[in-house]
Amino acid sequence: MNFQELIAFCKPISVSGSEPDTIGKLRQDSREIEPGDVFIAVKGTKSDGHNFIDEAIEGGASVIISEQELDTDSDTAVLQVKKTRKLLGKLAQKMEGNPADKLTIIGVTGTNGKTTVATLVWQILTKLNYKASLLGTIEKRILDKKLPSRLTTADPIELAEAMREMVDAGTEYLAMEVSSHALDQRRTKGISFKVAVFTNLSHDHLDYHETMNEYASAKKKLFNSLDSKSWAITNADDERGEWIVNSTPAKVLSFSFGDEGLLQARILKSDATGMAISIDETEIETPLVGRFNAYNVVEALLTCTALGIDGKSAAGILKHCHGAPGRMERVNSDLSIDNEPIVFVDYAHTPNALENVLSTLKELKTRHQKLICVFGCGGDRDKTKRSKMAKIAESYANRVVVTSDNPRTEDPNLIIDQVMEGFKNPEEVARITDRKKAIREAVFSSKAGSIVLIAGKGHETYQEINGKRIHFDDSEIVREALQERNDKTEKEGAI
Repeated sequence: MNFQELIAFCKPISVSGSEPDTIGKLRQDSREIEPGDVFIAVKGTKSDGHNFIDEAIEGGASVIISEQELDTDSDTAVLQVKKTRKLLGKLAQKMEGNPADKLTIIGVTGTNGKTTVATLVWQILTKLNYKASLLGTIEKRILDKKLPSRLTTADPIELAEAMREMVDAGTEYLAMEVSSHALDQRRTKGISFKVAVFTNLSHDHLDYHETMNEYASAKKKLFNSLDSKSWAITNADDERGEWIVNSTPAKVLSFSFGDEGLLQARILKSDATGMAISIDETEIETPLVGRFNAYNVVEALLTCTALGIDGKSAAGILKHCHGAPGRMERVNSDLSIDNEPIVFVDYAHTPNALENVLSTLKELKTRHQKLICVFGCGGDRDKTKRSKMAKIAESYANRVVVTSDNPRTEDPNLIIDQVMEGFKNPEEVARITDRKKAIREAVFSSKAGSIVLIAGKGHETYQEINGKRIHFDDSEIVREALQERNDKTEKEGAI
């Protein structure tokens, strides 16, 4: 894009300064400016980019895009526009060659389940040999290449750059999470969605949105932005499920595990090893557990059918899809033999999340199964939740092991002291500060078929101790422990 094309696209109120020789990258962070770059000043929730215009000029910005008329001694080109935030998403896409237009994009929004639904859609498409990528909270995938992800929905510039990489790599489909913050801040402006999915809405993010109505309205923007060729998929069992799609121009697929919606779903079987589900005469087997995951699985299937994929083919693939890492993730040994415990790794690190996971597992276990919970609490965070999590663990689990999480700058033993204060019977609780030893102890001491939950870190692959991140992967340690357990069982059986 040259300067005249930039002016034509931005439709500025005024243009001042000298025409630049080159147009570099688009930036909204003045610290990232390199000579020739374009700086767009955006008002954020915590800071205003207009306060950093001088810094951007000093860094060598060739063009400043601003809502304010600037009085500067610099001959840097200045485009004054009405709303920089409204312009940002479209301009970011334009400067990357409009990569979103070359992708079939699936957007998933809601309070819970976004990560799992987006990941399942990506897994189905990939296993069916479609060229698919993923953008989400836990990870970013460019086809099979895994990259770290910082936010549920990145800023428009990072989004456009990621989409450009995906297109260059041959991506045809993109499954992405879409947060309420992103919708409210117009981060997805300039992106056309082929399918939009609504999972559910519950109390969250009210520090930002202030009211549930504002929170819901932000989510609704995704569906109002669709066109008549798009699909909107909604959970009709949620009280906002029908409302969220009531003004969308898109074709609507609503489903329910009750009597709501266009399509009725049923859970045919559910235990700690997985579920069987039926939806619109299609049966699905999945290794995912819990009623909340039944909704996620159905939404992933309906998304694929909206894309034109045969429902039975997608259902057959779902049997082999394990969802998002660290979200009620079943971890097996390579042998996955019957005489090992059933181990789940989950990110639950708050009282509410821990109770949701443990209550689900308690409902799934049989009378003969024991439920073991291993958890800790992070340092330099809300200390009031420590005793609360103890009470929750004790009320649901048959056995509890308290260990370290991310102690950060706190002494892990002092954190555990505060956790222990929440137990009615602390003498029955195992206290093992070393997280690796705690996980191994739970795996080795649990009988075959017992359900073991390793809670708190989920997909994280590190422990944060005194300002350092040390490699630590709960799933990795569980697998090693299960393998050792199985090897020991085999040797004992051979004697």
